[in-house]
Amino acid sequence: MEPNADKLRGLRITSLDDEDDDETELPNQPLPASTVTVAAAPSGYDDEDEDEEAEVMLGFLEKPKHPGLLLRHLFPSKAGGIPAWLDPVNLPTGNSSCCGFCGEPLHFVLQIYAPIESNAAAFHRTLFMFMCPSMACLHRDQHEQWTRNQGNPRRSVRVFRCQLPRTNVFYSSEPPSRNNSDKPLCAGAALCHWCGTWKGDKICGGCKKSRYCSEKHQALHWRSGHKNDCLQIINSSEASSSVLPAVGKVPARTSWPEYQIAIDDEVDLDSDGCDEDSSKSLVMQKHGKPDDTMQSWMDQFEADADNQCWAYFQERISRAPEQVLRYCRDPNVKPLWALSAGRPSNPDIPSCSYCKGPLCYEFQVGQFV
Repeated sequence: MEPNADKLRGLRITSLDDEDDDETELPNQPLPASTVTVAAAPSGYDDEDEDEEAEVMLGFLEKPKHPGLLLRHLFPSKAGGIPAWLDPVNLPTGNSSCCGFCGEPLHFVLQIYAPIESNAAAFHRTLFMFMCPSMACLHRDQHEQWTRNQGNPRRSVRVFRCQLPRTNVFYSSEPPSRNNSDKPLCAGAALCHWCGTWKGDKICGGCKKSRYCSEKHQALHWRSGHKNDCLQIINSSEASSSVLPAVGKVPARTSWPEYQIAIDDEVDLDSDGCDEDSSKSLVMQKHGKPDDTMQSWMDQFEADADNQCWAYFQERISRAPEQVLRYCRDPNVKPLWALSAGRPSNPDIPSCSYCKGPLCYEFQVGQFV
């Protein structure tokens, strides 16, 4: 499924890593400094307040023709592999890069290039999502959210936002030419040789060359073969660049498979189930038809909020079952919920930690098939 660049620009989410040769124009606005902050969750989801269908962009996983399409200076939307940090120097560090339960470094899930045309400081803007691979931590995270813990909540899933003005020290102010001549203006921070994700602020005490984000990743790298490599480097008068893995070529088992995220408009996709009958049918498929009359079953259906919510969820997803991303920045839009129970209400959503204003929904991800 090929992304539509014109529609992406109009909806303020842009993918510059398309496989074709079309040049994607970037918003023409100058501006000041870069920021990297932790983004929080959505707001404004009272159960009684139902939205009309909004225009939503969908993301689909596609194998890129070559990995060069997913490098940071092409501003990709991608999933798996290692992150293509927008600001390659000022990366999250410390507790913000670790699971709040087990304390291990988080794994990269995906990133979305989503500039805001009306904000010159966000001429370039990327959202990065990370999670702990431990299901035990994810379950504990879900439990804490259900208990509405507003004190010092721990999280096993984190989202970071990074934004830059058009004129910055990392990239040209002109759009990429996409002819293999594009290069970033400067190198980024040294990254962990094991995960290729977080800043490598710990150095191997032997070779003084390998860098790591944590003691665990240093131990894993050592056991996987760096023990021998380290001795070769120490004993070599000139260290070979082939001895240490280049950042971006970390061990395959340390990251999930890499894909580009192709974007399409939900309204452009064929739907086989947009009417009321199909929504009722989807509920029947999940819950089964009781041994009662159809009318009594429909009365039960109309009274069961969860069933209605599930039917609507299934109907929307059925339009494009392979979607992994739903994106819409409309301030009135709410997430697509699978169940009505457990939704956060407005008082449950914390305010922005900077301006104290309300937070808004922007995207959701999932394996819907």
